[in-house]
Amino acid sequence: MHHHTSSFLLYNRQRRAPTRSKKMAAALGVATVALLCLTVVPSHAALQVGFYSGKCNGTDVEATIKSIVAARFARDRSIVPALLRLQFHDCFVRGCDASILLDGSGTEKTARPNLSVRGYDLIDQAKAALESKCAGVVSCADIIVVATRDAVVLGGGTQYTYAVQTGRRDGNISLASDATRNLPGDSFSASQAIAAFGAKGLSASDMVLLLGGHTVGLTHCSFILNRLYNYNGSGKPDPAMDPAFVAMLKSRCPQTSTVDNTVLLDHGTPTTVDNSYYEQLLARRGVLKVDQNIASDAATNATVRALAGGSSSFPALSGGAMVRMGGIQVLTGTQGQIRKSCRV
Repeated sequence: MHHHTSSFLLYNRQRRAPTRSKKMAAALGVATVALLCLTVVPSHAALQVGFYSGKCNGTDVEATIKSIVAARFARDRSIVPALLRLQFHDCFVRGCDASILLDGSGTEKTARPNLSVRGYDLIDQAKAALESKCAGVVSCADIIVVATRDAVVLGGGTQYTYAVQTGRRDGNISLASDATRNLPGDSFSASQAIAAFGAKGLSASDMVLLLGGHTVGLTHCSFILNRLYNYNGSGKPDPAMDPAFVAMLKSRCPQTSTVDNTVLLDHGTPTTVDNSYYEQLLARRGVLKVDQNIASDAATNATVRALAGGSSSFPALSGGAMVRMGGIQVLTGTQGQIRKSCRV
């Protein structure tokens, strides 16, 4: 999109310059169109399954990343929601370009929605392992996407396997303001969530599938206190939530507390990637307002019901949505860079 705009502006400026003949302007127009074809069209086509095959001095890039994720998962299953969130928060801000990994003041990392994002150290570990085998070849952006897939499969089982596309390059711009503006809120209505995902080229059903990542997620009491104690200023809990569930959450989240406790987003099977999240929503046990909203809204209710069903096709559908999210505004070919350190 960026290329389109800059080329078009450039062309317009030159076309208006009085010293240019019409013929020159026409030629520039053709050149601009040619440039657009080069820079914009192949960006998604350039992503491919197995992009690194044979490019890392005999090292299997994806297997290297997988072994690092597996070692972490063996001692800390929470790496699954951590990486899911990391990829989501990367892809929604300037596309899947590893811009979330950059250190510094005013970078995406410093934005409020990203303060609790984790998993950076695992990405560094994978990057270091690959740099030692083939320096300057594997992008940080691809490491995020591959590692997240591996975590999902470890958390859910082999039926969650999906082939990741690789070939992304790393961006070099990271702004907290971009993160604040682009990341959907935890209290979004279904239509706000559909619009936020739609702005990234994702459908309403993609949105429902990707929120399914909450099957292993956590939030903090501070995000749900208003739903438990004073919904919309009523002085009462949110009536959309099962009263027994409200009581259980209140014990976890006292109205006044010095500690901001964590709350599981899926009280069915909180450490397993599965479709239990959708079953919980139908039982009015959605923790975040956005979760409950997608279950009650007519635009998304049928999708939630289908995914909660016994013969759930959630694994296959979820993998497709992850691949589509992994294609948002990617940099490929000669765009961007391959960072030596993911943080710089």
